[in-house]
Amino acid sequence: MSEPEVLYATDGPVARVTINRPERRNAMNAAVMQGLRDALGRARGDGTVRVVVLTGAGDRAFCAGADLGGIADNAGAAAAHDGRGLLAAVFRELWSLGKPTIARVRGHALAGGFGLALACDFVIAADDATFGTPEVNVGLWPYMITVPMLRAMPPKRVLELQMTGRRVGAAEAERIGFVTRVVPVAELDAAVDELAATLAAKSPLVLRWGRGAFYRTLELPADAALDHLQAMLTVHTLSEDAAEGVAAFAEKREPRWRGR
Repeated sequence: MSEPEVLYATDGPVARVTINRPERRNAMNAAVMQGLRDALGRARGDGTVRVVVLTGAGDRAFCAGADLGGIADNAGAAAAHDGRGLLAAVFRELWSLGKPTIARVRGHALAGGFGLALACDFVIAADDATFGTPEVNVGLWPYMITVPMLRAMPPKRVLELQMTGRRVGAAEAERIGFVTRVVPVAELDAAVDELAATLAAKSPLVLRWGRGAFYRTLELPADAALDHLQAMLTVHTLSEDAAEGVAAFAEKREPRWRGR
């Protein structure tokens, strides 16, 4: 039997989700996007998983984009429209996961694949990585990835990349700010593992609440954001992990997180 198009594996507190279509540069068809949703659902429901790493198989591409051809062939406009919403559903799954996510990027991250990387909390890229929105060159527009792009870089930079379709190398991506860290290819896995281990050692409750508050703040007017953050601070200080963190600091020992 052939391997599934999305692989899921766990290594201690880290879940690894891999798009497994290297012969197609890990382009996302309907099966891949549903597989990503299923894998993220598994990670969400597994209390031992604290961090999710998302990557693509092989060394040519993280993901070359959304391959929507065949999702709703001969099924009519409504089905085609619903099929195109699968990528939005994957973004929503990532954002609502409640656990840190890391995109491990080698090679191309283009179009929908670019958006998929940016929908993660962190992007660790090999120095051979390239990013871009080439849709405009074939008479299309990167509609669905506009939201993750705007969450990751200044609006004028988003518009420039979308209008020109130019490719961005790893070094420039780091300067723009949408890549967390660039490393040599040989150091990519070690850099991802290091970040994953750092995140996994934190309180899962603190990261879930803090991550949620961060993204909520991006969506709110300043005054409403301050009200939300004040409420979250009050709730947070009542948690067992907040008390444990303060006690561990006072007692000069490592905290023992309970996630509550």
